[in-house]
Amino acid sequence: MAEQQNVFGFEVHSRDSSCQARTGKVRTAHGDFLTPVFMPVGTHATVKGLLPRDLEDLGAQIILSNTYHLYIRPGIDIIRQAGGLHRFMGWSGPILTDSGGYQVFSLSRLRQISEEGVSFRSHFDGSEIFLGPEVVMDIQEVIGSDIAMIFDECPPATKDKARIREACEITLRWAERAKKHHKLKSQALFGIVQGGVFPELRLEHLKGIKDIGFDGYALGGLCVGENKEDTFRIFREVIPALPDEKPRYMMGVGTPLDFLEAVEHGADMFDCVTPTRYGRNGTAFTPRGLIVVRNGKYQSDFSPLDETCGCYTCLNFSRSYLRHLFNTEEMVGLQLVSLHNVYFFVNFLKSIRSAIETGGFLDFKRKFTDSFDPGCR
Repeated sequence: MAEQQNVFGFEVHSRDSSCQARTGKVRTAHGDFLTPVFMPVGTHATVKGLLPRDLEDLGAQIILSNTYHLYIRPGIDIIRQAGGLHRFMGWSGPILTDSGGYQVFSLSRLRQISEEGVSFRSHFDGSEIFLGPEVVMDIQEVIGSDIAMIFDECPPATKDKARIREACEITLRWAERAKKHHKLKSQALFGIVQGGVFPELRLEHLKGIKDIGFDGYALGGLCVGENKEDTFRIFREVIPALPDEKPRYMMGVGTPLDFLEAVEHGADMFDCVTPTRYGRNGTAFTPRGLIVVRNGKYQSDFSPLDETCGCYTCLNFSRSYLRHLFNTEEMVGLQLVSLHNVYFFVNFLKSIRSAIETGGFLDFKRKFTDSFDPGCR
């Protein structure tokens, strides 16, 4: 695969004078995207239930895939033979690849952490594999993603400050090794700030990551089981300290209320499996809250999921029909609700961008929060 020149860049377009919310543009080798932005998650080189054509039609600007899972299946040799992940999956826009650090957390019973990296027992076939900072850079180079993440240790939600500090320290050492090993000029490299729910550890770790120097900066280890008050406190105290001239990425942060809180303090990028996971379970996001289409009260409801929505699902199908699809276990049901949810998330961030540009973000946040019921109905 021929190496492209370094074209990555970020510029702030507008700021809301009433808070720290901002809009901007990120430039990558596979096109630009506007921020704040939601990145649909395509862990296995596909966003579950959706075609690349669907993602283009609903306005997705960038998607996310996962280094650990692609390393296991289909394997790096296959992706190399295909000419990189973009060609393999038929997606021509920007791609961000997570490093596999979250799997260090989520597959804790299958791994062993050392200074060199992490030894895994594959969740797929039990074979032994190893991921370290250099290996992860090599894998992401073959994948050819536009934005690569350093390999980090994502600790579980805990009040054990010593345990969190230990994760910060090893992540910092791995970050230095990753930066030194990273060679693909067309690929941006983002650093990850850990520190759990301790703002002082977050800020201390941020200083070390900034001293190494990266193209963008992410907050990791959030939404992993901590309470929402702690999450929002980290948003308030740490996001504004991230470099202003670089993109700020909130890893795995993925509900509308989370977006609003983080954007208010200057966040730019988000990803989460929430819209497709909820979609596969028959739960749809709307401006007023969540709708469980399998509920009996929608049996004769011939209105769309959301009368204000312009997605393919809402323009063509009723709640009654969607309920029928789920009750008869037709796969198109989960596809249609997943499509609606991803459309909702992508365009919710688009609406946030518009509110910031007109200086009305806090009013937008207040109105949405007042009308949105996070419970199911």
